[in-house]
Amino acid sequence: MIKKILFVAFAIILVACNTNKKEKETSLNVPFQKFELKNGLQVVMHIDKSDPVVAVELMAHVGSAREIAGRTGFAHLFEHLLFLESENLGKGGLDKMTARIGGSGANGSTSRDRTNYLQTVPNDALEKMIWAEADKLGWFINTVTDPVLAKEKQVVKNEKRQSYDNRPYGHNQVIIDRNLYPKNHPYNWQVIGSLEDLQNAKLEDVKTFFKKWYVPNNATLVLSGDFDPVQAKKWVEKYFDEIPRGDEITPLEKRPGVVKETKLLYYEDNFARLPMLTFAWPTVELYNKDSYALNILTQYLSQGKKAPLNQVLVDDLKLTSSTSMYNRSSELAGQTQLGVRGFANVDLNEINNGIQKAFEKFEKEGISDKDLNRIKAGLETRFYSSLSSVLGKGTSLASFNTYANDPGFINKEINYTLGVTKEDVMRVYNTYIKNKNFIATSFVPKGMEKLALKNSKEAIIKEEKIVQGAEENFDPKIAAKYKKTPSTFDRSIEPPYGKSPELSVPTVWKNELSNGIKVFGIENSEVPLVQFNLVIDGGQLLEKMDKLGVANLTASLMNRGTKNKTVAQLEEAIQELGAFIRVSSSTENITISGTTLAKNYSKTVALIEEMLLEPRWDETEFELLKKSVVGNLRQQKASPTTIANNVYNELIYGKDNIRSKNTLGTIESVDNSTLDDLKSFYTNYISPSVAKMHIVGDIKRDDVLASLSNLNAKWESKNVEIPIYKTPEAPNKPTVYFYDVPNAKQSVINFGAPALAATDKDFYPATVMNYILGGGGFASQLTQELREGKGYTYGIYSGFSGTKAVGPFTISSRVRTNVTLESAQLVKKIITDYPKNYSEKDLATTKGFLIKSNARRFETMYAKLNMLQNMSAYGFSSDYIKDREKIVTEMTIEKIQELSRKYVNPNKMIWLFVGDAETQLDRLNELGFGQPVLLNKTKEKIKH
Repeated sequence: MIKKILFVAFAIILVACNTNKKEKETSLNVPFQKFELKNGLQVVMHIDKSDPVVAVELMAHVGSAREIAGRTGFAHLFEHLLFLESENLGKGGLDKMTARIGGSGANGSTSRDRTNYLQTVPNDALEKMIWAEADKLGWFINTVTDPVLAKEKQVVKNEKRQSYDNRPYGHNQVIIDRNLYPKNHPYNWQVIGSLEDLQNAKLEDVKTFFKKWYVPNNATLVLSGDFDPVQAKKWVEKYFDEIPRGDEITPLEKRPGVVKETKLLYYEDNFARLPMLTFAWPTVELYNKDSYALNILTQYLSQGKKAPLNQVLVDDLKLTSSTSMYNRSSELAGQTQLGVRGFANVDLNEINNGIQKAFEKFEKEGISDKDLNRIKAGLETRFYSSLSSVLGKGTSLASFNTYANDPGFINKEINYTLGVTKEDVMRVYNTYIKNKNFIATSFVPKGMEKLALKNSKEAIIKEEKIVQGAEENFDPKIAAKYKKTPSTFDRSIEPPYGKSPELSVPTVWKNELSNGIKVFGIENSEVPLVQFNLVIDGGQLLEKMDKLGVANLTASLMNRGTKNKTVAQLEEAIQELGAFIRVSSSTENITISGTTLAKNYSKTVALIEEMLLEPRWDETEFELLKKSVVGNLRQQKASPTTIANNVYNELIYGKDNIRSKNTLGTIESVDNSTLDDLKSFYTNYISPSVAKMHIVGDIKRDDVLASLSNLNAKWESKNVEIPIYKTPEAPNKPTVYFYDVPNAKQSVINFGAPALAATDKDFYPATVMNYILGGGGFASQLTQELREGKGYTYGIYSGFSGTKAVGPFTISSRVRTNVTLESAQLVKKIITDYPKNYSEKDLATTKGFLIKSNARRFETMYAKLNMLQNMSAYGFSSDYIKDREKIVTEMTIEKIQELSRKYVNPNKMIWLFVGDAETQLDRLNELGFGQPVLLNKTKEKIKH
């Protein structure tokens, strides 16, 4: 199988990288077939028989770079529009079909240079997908009407508010790019476009844009997975051949950014609580040889304990907890960026001085062979990981064909990284960074301009004003009237299914070691990798109320060296194996997770054993860690989404329940924590008696158990009693709560109530019930009504989040500020009417998706690992998927109605809003649930 070939090649490369000899070229070979239709559509097919699924991807060579100033955001707008309707799929288009066929969820993305549409489906639905993708190019544009366009503008504008306007540092990239590239450069604006351009877009503008760029001769179709290529080619020709070729498209010329003089800019950010400094330099375009050396340079300078930037800014000056530097190469140009978020009240001039010291350090010392090879190993791991699923390989093949006109570049590109020398790394530093002009942005909290770089000029961002009733009215449900596009056959008939794939549940083995560790494994020889986690029950549940955050601090410090290895030495040991290891904490456990080559598994386990049994307990690292966590907590106080989640947990669980507390703790509790607190937590609670090992990969049961023999002998078991906190019952009446974030451009909403534990008999049936309500993406009523029907939000979701304890049913979204009330009223109506409105068609859609999607249930190692975790945490059997299939098959409308009335009652819910109180608080009286409770008092609203 191809996956085996991929990773054998990877193993060969890693051996080469651990020598000082010149690197060998990879023997990587991802086989593919490519052909071109007479209309110019390029088609690439890759066969992978490991799972009965196919990834289908259509990539159009059009992104924001093909737009013009004043008409920005069109490419991204089409990413949205193409899912809504086509002549032959009808309203809801691909989204409705996806739910029926068990697809992964039709999705897409837009970059500066391309737009792609993709999903993974059971292989019996391949013809259906080819039929649907053809409709995008040949039978779509007539369905776009003024009301449809008006609604989708609102959805995209909500996405912009969510990603840019209503989050800390959201405008940083906007300011950088508009200064790094001239006004007439297509990278001057953001992919999402401007609110003004989107609002001004006319239907004719949109149709003209589509007809120019969405043509077969500007697109690539990739099929990747388990299918018959001869039959697939016939289907492609049948459905795509008659789509007419478009006008010839002239490729855009490479055009680097221009910074004639260094520019220093500052911005007072309404949502920032910590100052942040960003530098940006113009560099090189995609596939330029220097881009690979820049990737290594930026990683060496900023990642890990040995990174010069971290040595100076983190360890020596203690101005920040981390630094970030990366190279971004796009089709026409590239840019390298360095970002440092300082601790509270840190002067960014001090950070600037530290950056210069770090650069001087690098200039003197350069990069060693050992560090160069270490970084290459990590870059290779990432590259190959991106090819470990059929969807990942499909996207790579589409990208290489689009940008390099050669899908075979997938087998060559890694060689450019392998070929980078120490001299190349220093050369690109001198060529693009040292003494070169750059853009510097200082993002500071409101009223703290003094922290910005000296001589910075204010960057102006046009803020959206919150105006009640400002948006236009529209009805996107009005059917479009048009003359149907002709075809040589009846395209309105959906193609039939192929042969149904069988559900194959992986074989699970179990064992228990003498010290109490329970081991769950799945042997999977598709790729020579091993993925695992060691879950230690307890986590935050074992904390005391006056020691909040200790579990998180303990887990985090376990990443920072061992008794015999400094932080840098531990990082190096892990990276030299091409492995990843991380210790993390959550509400219910501490987890050591990792991925490694099968041949390096034993060495990786030895490092885990060292991290687990011999923590370093370094006082300096502990103090740095505390400062980092406090910085995160300060920033959380300004993030509306994080505020909403933290406040919601308190309302659901009550202040006396540890589950209501932030897993990071509080600023006060972290400041007051001592190393002895961590040692006490570790000594009392990190025990094999409450530990479970989950392992998936190319390794046999006996080898796994042999690898754990040392851990079994050395890790002494102790009794650990994990407190049980009872979740309160759902409230007897609804209450509206409001948390004020002045000037918020969106309201974050969390509506819900305590409901079920994952082990309750009703948990999975209730999840089935919720599919059409809010768990089924575009198949759900909440999405169809609030996003597709009204354009109030970019996304809305509902679901049950119980674990071993009862958790809440929650409806969550981020909605346009001036429709906060209207969104809540619509949610209230939907959940009130849900039991009586649920139809036979809804039940059929639910059953179709939940049963058919099982064909791709275990495609990835992560999915298999998740299955083992469910088994060990909740006592599920190894074939619990089949038990769930039976529940779905036997589900009735009456049972759906019963579950809905029991667990989704609007009159027994918490209704939480986080947003702008000045404009929205009083309006919520109209919701009919009494006067809202204001949870915080803020300073006077900031005027602009």
